[in-house]
Amino acid sequence: MDIGLIIKVAGVGILVSVAAQILSKSGRDEQSMLVTLAGIVVVLLLLVEEIAELFDLICTVFGF
Repeated sequence: MDIGLIIKVAGVGILVSVAAQILSKSGRDEQSMLVTLAGIVVVLLLLVEEIAELFDLICTVFGF
Protein backbone atom coordinates (compact mmCIF):
# COMPACT_ATOMS: atom_id res chain seq x y z
CA MET A 1 0.00 0.00 0.00
CA ASP A 2 1.30 3.38 -0.99
CA ILE A 3 1.15 6.53 1.12
CA GLY A 4 0.00 8.41 -1.99
CA LEU A 5 -3.21 6.39 -2.04
CA ILE A 6 -3.97 7.37 1.54
CA ILE A 7 -3.36 11.03 0.75
CA LYS A 8 -5.62 10.84 -2.32
CA VAL A 9 -8.45 9.29 -0.32
CA ALA A 10 -8.05 11.87 2.43
CA GLY A 11 -8.02 14.69 -0.11
CA VAL A 12 -11.18 13.46 -1.78
CA GLY A 13 -12.81 13.11 1.62
CA ILE A 14 -11.93 16.66 2.62
CA LEU A 15 -13.13 18.13 -0.69
CA VAL A 16 -16.37 16.18 -0.58
CA SER A 17 -17.10 17.12 3.02
CA VAL A 18 -16.50 20.82 2.37
CA ALA A 19 -18.64 20.78 -0.78
CA ALA A 20 -21.42 18.87 0.98
CA GLN A 21 -21.42 21.30 3.90
CA ILE A 22 -21.57 24.32 1.61
CA LEU A 23 -24.42 22.81 -0.39
CA SER A 24 -26.27 21.75 2.74
CA LYS A 25 -26.01 25.21 4.31
CA SER A 26 -27.33 26.83 1.14
CA GLY A 27 -30.42 24.61 1.17
CA ARG A 28 -29.43 22.24 -1.61
CA ASP A 29 -29.64 18.98 0.28
CA GLU A 30 -30.23 16.85 -2.83
CA GLN A 31 -27.04 18.07 -4.47
CA SER A 32 -25.20 17.57 -1.20
CA MET A 33 -26.26 13.93 -1.14
CA LEU A 34 -25.21 13.49 -4.78
CA VAL A 35 -21.78 15.03 -4.08
CA THR A 36 -21.34 12.65 -1.16
CA LEU A 37 -22.36 9.69 -3.31
CA ALA A 38 -19.98 10.77 -6.08
CA GLY A 39 -17.17 11.02 -3.53
CA ILE A 40 -17.82 7.47 -2.37
CA VAL A 41 -17.73 6.23 -5.96
CA VAL A 42 -14.44 8.04 -6.64
CA VAL A 43 -12.83 6.56 -3.53
CA LEU A 44 -14.05 3.07 -4.45
CA LEU A 45 -12.59 3.47 -7.94
CA LEU A 46 -9.28 4.45 -6.36
CA LEU A 47 -9.37 1.36 -4.14
CA VAL A 48 -10.48 -1.22 -6.72
CA GLU A 49 -6.92 -2.19 -7.60
CA GLU A 50 -5.91 -2.63 -3.96
CA ILE A 51 -9.01 -4.72 -3.24
CA ALA A 52 -8.25 -6.94 -6.24
CA GLU A 53 -4.72 -7.50 -4.95
CA LEU A 54 -6.12 -8.38 -1.52
CA PHE A 55 -8.46 -11.00 -3.00
CA ASP A 56 -5.61 -12.48 -5.06
CA LEU A 57 -3.47 -12.71 -1.92
CA ILE A 58 -6.28 -14.41 0.00
CA CYS A 59 -6.78 -16.91 -2.82
CA THR A 60 -3.07 -17.79 -2.90
CA VAL A 61 -2.86 -18.13 0.89
CA PHE A 62 -5.84 -20.45 1.14
CA GLY A 63 -5.16 -22.26 -2.14
CA PHE A 64 -8.37 -21.47 -3.99
